[in-house]
Amino acid sequence: MTYAIIAVSILLGVGIAFWHRRRTRRILESMNRMLDIAMQGDFTEDSFDESLLSALESKLAHYLAASTVSARNVQAEKDKLKALIGDISHQTKTPIANILLYTQLLSEQPGNTACLDALEGQTKKLQSLIEALVKTSRLESGVIALHPVPGKLLPMLESAVSQLAPKAAAKGIPIVLEATDADAVFDPKWTEEAIYNLLDNAVKYTSAGGAVRVTVTAYQMFSAIHVSDTGSGIAEEEQPRVFQRFYRGADHAEEEGVGIGLYLVRQIAEGQGGYVKVSSQPGTGSTFSLYLPRK
Repeated sequence: MTYAIIAVSILLGVGIAFWHRRRTRRILESMNRMLDIAMQGDFTEDSFDESLLSALESKLAHYLAASTVSARNVQAEKDKLKALIGDISHQTKTPIANILLYTQLLSEQPGNTACLDALEGQTKKLQSLIEALVKTSRLESGVIALHPVPGKLLPMLESAVSQLAPKAAAKGIPIVLEATDADAVFDPKWTEEAIYNLLDNAVKYTSAGGAVRVTVTAYQMFSAIHVSDTGSGIAEEEQPRVFQRFYRGADHAEEEGVGIGLYLVRQIAEGQGGYVKVSSQPGTGSTFSLYLPRK
């Protein structure tokens, strides 16, 4: 009799353990299906019978349904922002082009030179501001995604330098690009945009007779692109702020530009797993270094 009771107890225990195991497995399989469907963006609570679910499954179902709705709302907002940015970019091109055209026509008449030069300068400044804001907004909102690919840095650097060479030559500033065989994983188009901004900044704040130098250092994990100038330099207390949007140093408030170029450089660097930093001392020039991952 005792043996029978023990046997029954063992069988009952095994049965309960087996039932719990099956129930746990069913719950995990159900949760796994929910997550798979949610990852595809098609999750709805109607797909599951709550009466057959555990409390945990039910909570997960509610959470995933809310997350799916939230993701769709975020995407809808991104689509609206993308359309808005596109409209702003499109709608402002024609008026600015017309203003520049009329300015050119009026400049052909004597007596209007000073006012027209000021008008043209402000119009170009507005044009640069709008272009920079559109680029920055697209990056920040994820409307434009960076697509880093492995490649050599030299062709991209040569292209960026060639764009700034005429402006630098007109100011009497040579841009020296040292040959390099370094590589990195980067988006060629947007990285060239970042280097262009660094070069433009260097030329802008370097006096005639100075020089701008571009060098590359290859480390184990990163390749660093250094843009060095012999300009006025940046005070130590200002250096943490130069990458902020619209920041202009107190000593350079009258210089051309809108204070968004370095902010855009930082966005481009961070968007592809890199970073940017500055090393400078007043009176000795500055070096801006853009670090890009090699793997």
